[in-house]
Amino acid sequence: MTALPEALFTVPLPGLNRSLTRAEGQSLYKYLELLSKWQKTHRLVGSTAMEWMIKNIVLDSLAFLEVVPRTARRVADVGSGAGVPGLPIAIVRPDLEMSLIEIRRRRVSFLSTVVRELGLERVEVLCARVEDMASTHGERFDAVVMRCAGAPASILSPALSILRRGGVIVMTARRGSTTNENEGIAVAMPDGNERQFRRVFKA
Repeated sequence: MTALPEALFTVPLPGLNRSLTRAEGQSLYKYLELLSKWQKTHRLVGSTAMEWMIKNIVLDSLAFLEVVPRTARRVADVGSGAGVPGLPIAIVRPDLEMSLIEIRRRRVSFLSTVVRELGLERVEVLCARVEDMASTHGERFDAVVMRCAGAPASILSPALSILRRGGVIVMTARRGSTTNENEGIAVAMPDGNERQFRRVFKA
């Protein structure tokens, strides 16, 4: 696998408003390396080409931080899959308590391996459906992040159940799919495009 692009260490990145540190880059590289290794036997992502992974895994995940409140401390990544966006977020924000929620066992095994190999002490992997978590994790999280975690209509209610009052759900959105300025946020990406997010607050 080729090294991470040097630009990641020299230009401000979305969600961070700074470049990566070398330690963060080392952890992200190890994560992508593990992802490439597991991809040979388990299809986890669309591609393991470095350029694709930087754009669709690293930068796309970091962009969530532009929308997640800075005051959030407990964050849940619902339908974490290959750890997107939860793992890159956890790597650059070790102050957060991150819960990766995933029901598919092969992906749970992968997530657990990454957490162990990278020594991410404040990250937990939960093999569960968010629909079943209201009784054990009700109103626990300050923020929920979601990418490709199912149809928004079906997942919103159970996601809200694990969110504390005043907390926020941040999910990716298609351009034009949000209904007002409060819900829709566009984040500028390094390639000149915008990443669209929708956020829903729990009253």
